Formats: sequence, structure tokens, C-alpha cells
Amino acid sequence: MASAARSLAFRAASSLRSPRCLRSTAAAARQEQPGEAARPPPPSPPERGSARGGTGPRGTRRVQPPPPAVQFGDPREAFRSKSSAELVRALVVLRLCALEPLVARSRQLMNLSRKLLGQHLFEKLMKMTFYGQFVAGEDQEAIKPLIQRNRAFGVGSVLDYSVEEDLTPEEAERKEMEYASSTWAFWIALGCFPLPALEFGCCSHLSSLYLRLGGSSEDSFSAIKLTALGRPQFLMQFSEVLMKWRKFFHQMAAEQGKAGLAVMETRLEVKKLQETLANLGIATKAESQHWFTGEDLGVSGTVDLLDWNSLIDSRTKLSKLLLIPNMKTGQLEPLLSHFTEEEDLQMKRMLQRMDVLATRALELGVRLMVDAEQTYFQPAISRLTLEMQRKFNMEKAVIFNTFQCYLKEAYDNVTMDVELSRREGWHFGAKLVRGAYMEQEHARAAQIGYEDPLNPTYEETNEMYQRCLDYVLEEIKYSQKVKVMVASHNEDTVKFTIRRMAELGIHPSENKVYFGQLLGMCDQITFPLGQAGYPVYKYVPYGPVNEVLPYLSRRALENRGFMKRAKRERELLWNEFKRRLITGSLFCNPSH
Repeated sequence: MASAARSLAFRAASSLRSPRCLRSTAAAARQEQPGEAARPPPPSPPERGSARGGTGPRGTRRVQPPPPAVQFGDPREAFRSKSSAELVRALVVLRLCALEPLVARSRQLMNLSRKLLGQHLFEKLMKMTFYGQFVAGEDQEAIKPLIQRNRAFGVGSVLDYSVEEDLTPEEAERKEMEYASSTWAFWIALGCFPLPALEFGCCSHLSSLYLRLGGSSEDSFSAIKLTALGRPQFLMQFSEVLMKWRKFFHQMAAEQGKAGLAVMETRLEVKKLQETLANLGIATKAESQHWFTGEDLGVSGTVDLLDWNSLIDSRTKLSKLLLIPNMKTGQLEPLLSHFTEEEDLQMKRMLQRMDVLATRALELGVRLMVDAEQTYFQPAISRLTLEMQRKFNMEKAVIFNTFQCYLKEAYDNVTMDVELSRREGWHFGAKLVRGAYMEQEHARAAQIGYEDPLNPTYEETNEMYQRCLDYVLEEIKYSQKVKVMVASHNEDTVKFTIRRMAELGIHPSENKVYFGQLLGMCDQITFPLGQAGYPVYKYVPYGPVNEVLPYLSRRALENRGFMKRAKRERELLWNEFKRRLITGSLFCNPSH
């Protein structure tokens, strides 16, 4: 296994040495691909034609039986998998999670309880309450019974080793030197050497994730965080570069009178762009002409944001030339000069680690779901995930990216990645979530003084989620190469998805639309979906009690608004408990 892993690691590194350029807007004229219906270029879902993609001959779908009805209001069906003790625990924990003062001080209260009770009693208390409700167990062996029981009720698993830290950018660099490990032989086998001491922790996480993948069942998902596979400081730096580059594109669009257009409708005229670059002293016309040649880049006379982003792959050629104007100071500033040769190597090493995991997942029939993180990491995470999708999603969707719909630019991010997958011919895999780092994002925006990247209200986030979801569902109607996980605890969102699937002719048995909820939440949604034949998964966190406390605290904070509104779930739990009490079935085992 060691030699095979080493071979895979170095093969990954070598495959990532040459930069990749995207096809231009002109070169992206759509060609019909096997299994896809012919269609015109769709600027937005409502403007698309009525042609249907399908699983049979081109442009047709096999006739499917009507989709099964789903009943979310039957407590007996919703909680058949639960023992009565689990019902009581859920009632108590969900009620406590609805108390704002308790949730706001959850971290402090957990630390205080540990001091007062001692480690042993504290762990017992946690396993009887919050840990037992939201975490499956301490290791992969301990979580097997729960996974098998859920599977018997038609519910799959997304495994997540939920050991995490709440890192601010300032803490990220300080924490890097704290990582160390003794698994030298395994690191060497995975091609981790030679590497700087700052990246020891990354290879430690890689070896751990690699071994845990072996315990995943076929056709399941495994969640990974890229902050565990690379230096957080590097991810922040790369994110800053990507955001400056994107902002510069929009500045140039405004110069050409194209501000406010939808991102995929915004195209810069190359001649005007070259004149602007020359006038600003950024590049001569001859230099900028060189940027827009090769691989048909710019031959249409226009450049869109996908073409623009492709230039950053050639940063080794541009780093000495490219300066962008700082609109506040009026001075030209280098965009890429901070990207040293060492940081370029860090990117290659990080992609190499992702390659090792993706190759292993492909061998096991497991799909990798890359979790979204804070906005100061996310642009780099999305870009690196996209590189892995280009490589591993050619035959099927193995790598899934996560899109946070509480972001104002969520729709732009989704539409750009879908369009890129069309142009390059790989399978688009996505998980749509509302968002997980609201408190940190609001606090950081206020502290530093930049525009808050989040939608201002819960209602606007819901609208964004539905808009992104509808776009992807429309895309599934046309394409064999799109899959999405609707990761939502909102019953209305799930009902909307089921309705749109029926309207678009997407049958649950096609396994193109998955549903997902967190362990310990919304069983009245998850289990009826599973029993009706919809592909549905529980996000299954696991890990030692002490090490998952940051996860529990973060989940409590991010879901406190939902927990306040979870009155329906508590009512259903109480009704089922009363039914069992009255019928004398309080001590019966769960059945299926």
C-alpha cells in the first residue's frame, strides 16, 4: 500500500506542474455530448427551452413511475428508528438548544462543567445529552451500529471526523507550528517529504483521512476540510489574490459601462481592455496581447470572468508584469508578486494531498464532499476543489464542492462553476447549504471595516438558496453531468425541491438530487424521505468528546435561529412519545 500511495502522490504532483488555460467564450460554443439534450446557451433558467436531457437516447428520458408521496407529519413513521430513550434525549436537548442565553455561552458552560465535574463525569454527561444527540461516536468502529441502522431505513451517511478549531486569520499562522506527529513512515509513503516543518500537520491530517476513507461504505460520502490539508495562511493569501483579481475584472467592466450585469453576461471587449491596461501603465499593448493569445483566449473579441480567471493559472509569466490599480490610493500595486516559488510549491503539495484522497475515494466508490469554510479561506478552497473536479469528475461526480447561500455572491459562484463544467466537459457535483460561519463573518466584517459578505436577512438567504437550487435543478433537466445535494433542515425547501423535481421530470431513482440533514436534527424530514425512496443522507460527525467541542459549539450557534423555530419537531417527538406511552410500546426496539 505504501508504494502505491507514494506512486499516486508523485503522479499527482507531476500532473499539476503545467498551467491550464480555459477555452474562450468563442471556443465554448456548445457541442452536444452523449446523454445530453441539445439546447441553446441559457443565460438564466427561465429563458431555457423545454428540451429534456435523459438517461436514455439523446433528448429523451426513460418512462419512470410517478415519484412516491412523502408524508412529513406522521410522527410514528418519522421516529420509527428511535428508541424511547432517544426520543426523550432529543426532546430535552432540542428544548435546551432553543434557549438563547444557553447557546450564546455554550463554550464557556462546557468548559465550566468540565472543571466542576472532572473529565470522566463530564464525558458521561455529554454522551447522555448534546454529544449523544449530535455526534455518532468517538471512532469509526463506534459509529457502525448507527450507520447500519440508518441504512436499514433508507438513509445513507456523510462521514465527518469533526475535530476542528475556530481559527481567525491571526490565529491561523500561530497555530501552524503547533502541529507535529510521529507517523513519519506513512508521510514518506504518501510523498510528503521533503517539506517544511510548517506543513507537518497537513501530512498528519492526510494520513488520518486516508486511513478513515478505508472505513467508508461504497456509495457513501466523506467530508473533508481543506484547512486540514494545507497551511491556513497560504489559503488566506491565495484567497486574497483571487478576490483582487475578480474585483479588478469588475472594475474593468465598470470602465466599459457593464456594471451591474449578471456575472456570466459580463464580457469585456478585448481591444478596450488592452487600451485601458496601457493607459493605466499596467501593461503595453504588446504585453497584454500576449495574455490573450493561445488556447483561443479572447479570439471572440470578448473575455468573460471564466476566461479572466484562467489567466491566473499563468501567473509565473505574469507575476513580473501584472499590477492593478488601488482605487483608494491611485497607486499601482502588484497582484501576484507575493506568490513566491515556495508558495507555488505549497499549492502543488496541497493539490497532491487532495489527489491522494480523491484517488483513494475513487477506488472505494466513495464521494468526497469538500466543506465550505470562512470567506477568508473560501475562494482558495473553491479554486483548489475545482482543480480536483477537473481531474476526477470526468467520468462521474466524485468531488463535490459546497456553496454557501448566505453569501451575496452565491448565485454567481454556482453559475460560473456550472458553466465551466459545461465548457470543459466534466461532471458538476455540489452541496448547497445556507451557511455555517455567520457569527465569525459578521464580527470580522465589523472589526476590519469591509462590506459584510452575507445576505442581511434570513429571508434573503432563503431566496438565494432557492434561486441557486432552481438553477441547478434546471441544469439537471438538460444534462447527465450534474448532481446536487440539498443540505437543508427547512421543510419548505425540501418540499419545493420535490415539487420542482416532479415538474422537471427528475425521478428520485435517477440519483441526481440528494438530500442531507445533520445527525440529531430533522428526523421527521430525513426518514420519510428515505422510506419513500429519495436519496437522503445524514451528516454523521464523530470524534473524541473533548475534540469535537468546537464543532458542537459552532453548530449550536449557527443553528440557534432554526432551533427556536423547531417547535414542530419537538411537537412530533412529544406526540410519538405519548403514543408509545399510551399503547404500551415504550420499551419496544426500533423496527423497520
